[in-house]
Amino acid sequence: MAGRLEGKVCVITGAASGIGAESARVFAAEGARVAGVDVAESAEGELSLVADVTDEDQVRQMYGRVGAELGRIDVLFNNAGINPGDDASVLDTDLAVWQRVQDANLRSVFLCCKHGIPHLLRAGGGSVINTASFVAVVGAAVSQISYTASKGAVLALSRELGVEFARRGVRVNALCPGPVNTPLLEELFATDPERAARRLVHIPMGRFGEPREVAQAALFLAGDESSFITASAFLVDGGLSGAYLTPE
Repeated sequence: MAGRLEGKVCVITGAASGIGAESARVFAAEGARVAGVDVAESAEGELSLVADVTDEDQVRQMYGRVGAELGRIDVLFNNAGINPGDDASVLDTDLAVWQRVQDANLRSVFLCCKHGIPHLLRAGGGSVINTASFVAVVGAAVSQISYTASKGAVLALSRELGVEFARRGVRVNALCPGPVNTPLLEELFATDPERAARRLVHIPMGRFGEPREVAQAALFLAGDESSFITASAFLVDGGLSGAYLTPE
């Protein structure tokens, strides 16, 4: 029996760990040919590429190589991003930190859409999934000013592109995870357990999400089952965005 992504070529950024790596495995298990991209040399995927997705020339070359080696591109999962501990209150965050987060989280998505969507159009259509966050729709429990602003912008960008390309066969959605048990969150727990614990108290399910749960949502958005979904904020947050504070 064919998988849900049989015959599709999917490019996943941030594919060396966390949501990106798990998504590469899930997509491949469903029949996709996966090109995994990361600044590290250990991206998951049939084709593993090293690229800085904040660099326009590297992004352009990355998609060119995928198109040449795998024949086409059907899905963009623009997942790369950072959430450093020195991104805090607007009163404390240095401009250099602000810009570093904006480049990694927003500039990269812009560049991947700019140079990736033309490949989807040549293939006759496809799906773009941009990783935003629940903080794109509600305020964060802990201050992370540049991260929150970048993810809000990713959501707005995704909506606009979803509308722009809807009649050309390209769907664009923002995947909005809640706090997920990834290396980023583990690092936060290690450096500031109190700050990390404040995230948990807001989640009705009482636990953090797992990378595979977010990967399954990305799988749905990548495949034909979501063919009437575009320009949306697809929340995978354990009910966080819909809840009034419910600590026990």
